[in-house]
Amino acid sequence: MLNRRHLRVKALQVLYSYQQSEVKDVKPFEKALLQSVDKVYEMYVWLLSLLIEVADYSVIDVEERANKHLPSEDDLNASDMLKNNLFIASLQQNQEYIAAVKKYKISWDFDPEIAKSIFSSLKTSAEYKDFMALPEHTIKSDKDVIKYIFKKLILKSPGIEQVFEEKFINWPVDKDVLQALVAKTFKNFSSEDPSQNELAQTCPNWDEDRPFIVDLFHKVIAFENEYQELISQKTKNWEAERIAVMDILLMRMAIVELVHFSSVPVKVTMNEYIEIAKEFSTPKSNSFINGILDKILADLKAKGKVRKVGRGLIE
Repeated sequence: MLNRRHLRVKALQVLYSYQQSEVKDVKPFEKALLQSVDKVYEMYVWLLSLLIEVADYSVIDVEERANKHLPSEDDLNASDMLKNNLFIASLQQNQEYIAAVKKYKISWDFDPEIAKSIFSSLKTSAEYKDFMALPEHTIKSDKDVIKYIFKKLILKSPGIEQVFEEKFINWPVDKDVLQALVAKTFKNFSSEDPSQNELAQTCPNWDEDRPFIVDLFHKVIAFENEYQELISQKTKNWEAERIAVMDILLMRMAIVELVHFSSVPVKVTMNEYIEIAKEFSTPKSNSFINGILDKILADLKAKGKVRKVGRGLIE
């Protein structure tokens, strides 16, 4: 699921695009920010749909093997049991999933070889043979083979990696989140009654998270000149053009949180942006940002501009 750090990263990415754009109309960028969150859910549904696609291919495999010119005994005894997998059956009946497939127009018709290649690897595996040999099936037992398909075949496939990278620009950044969403889905689907099983939520606290990232985005832009001046005062010994744009944005975002987000602890803000810098900026950015923010924080506190409210936040 998307946590606050993921959301900060998404705000950073859109702010960077805004910074580089000659058009300074905020509305399209706010829309892009919210769409970037929705894209995570779309990718999640695409992954779920691929599981169904693989199960559907088991039917095609049975037909193709039976129609061989000289089918073997194994060919004639091939089974499409995966198509009736209880997890797959429950997912296909899930109303939220059905609506999402329609909304995002999800179809793997553009590359039918993907499901075929995954199923070809699957049917020779011990996990698939164990599934086929089960005397009776439960939602728990049927999830095991689907977990195997997802973790060991889909996530390990270079072809699938390429497809998602081509379709979704943020696939490399969001991949870990998507794994967590699918894992949560496996946990949620625990009932034999499909109506009791729910998809995972991209943001469990979206009612709070949505205004958080939108407000963060807007305030970083609104206070650009004022907070850029704070940064400039503490970086007089640095040549402006040598300071990475990403570092500037991260510091401006941090200052906005320190001053305007009274419920976010100071330590959380400082730690989050230093960690984000490690991943999205230059190798030395985290220590640079840490040093500059410490100085700015001291000045802000001295001027009484850092006011935190709530239990455990008042210093």
